[in-house]
Amino acid sequence: FWRAYPPYRALGLQFADLACPETFRDDPALAWGFYGHRLNLYRATAPHAGYGVLREWARRMPNGHFVFTSNVDGAFAVAGFDPDRIEECHGSIHHLQCASPCSLDIRPADGVRVAVDESTMRAVTPLPACPRCGGLARPNILMFGDGPWIETRTGEQAERLQAWLMELRDARAKVAIVECGAGTAIPTVRYRSEHAALQLRGTLVRINVREPNGPAGTISLPIGAREALERINAAIATA
Repeated sequence: FWRAYPPYRALGLQFADLACPETFRDDPALAWGFYGHRLNLYRATAPHAGYGVLREWARRMPNGHFVFTSNVDGAFAVAGFDPDRIEECHGSIHHLQCASPCSLDIRPADGVRVAVDESTMRAVTPLPACPRCGGLARPNILMFGDGPWIETRTGEQAERLQAWLMELRDARAKVAIVECGAGTAIPTVRYRSEHAALQLRGTLVRINVREPNGPAGTISLPIGAREALERINAAIATA
């Protein structure tokens, strides 16, 4: 983290010091410096080729597909996945809410621009504002100790995923769960994929350079996601 953000090293700030609602309350320019930089970076970054491989597999599945991700970068939607078939369990940086919050409104961040002084990693005013109360807006992302997070958007996504899983269970469909880069530090995705594999008697393919192991029956691949997906795709093509 400090290699990527030297100013935070100088200030002695860790990721958890910035990704929390208290920072938006106590030092909004510092909080938006961090999240504004990430928003600008994600907008300028194209998803790698592995997303295309997954999208093509998903298109061919007779019982459909669903994406469950803890990433907040919106890359799956940018890569062409149906937004109605994605659950972003930690929210999305491309959506905003009131920092207070004054209401349960969640709105797209389209058109919102945050200028960041990269020498200090502080945002330049004016900062994003809530259109309802005029107070500070913040990303609709689940942060550490985040009581103010509005979870309605993610909750609706979760309901759609659960309904689809029940359809698969009732149809006794064959299911493959492809998990990419989900570690144990924040194990939300690992727990979800293991539970789905057990619930549906599916096959879990765990792609993780450092932590590939899983429950009995897991296919463990200790390599990077793009390389693993492309190699699997090549093996399928010649099978």
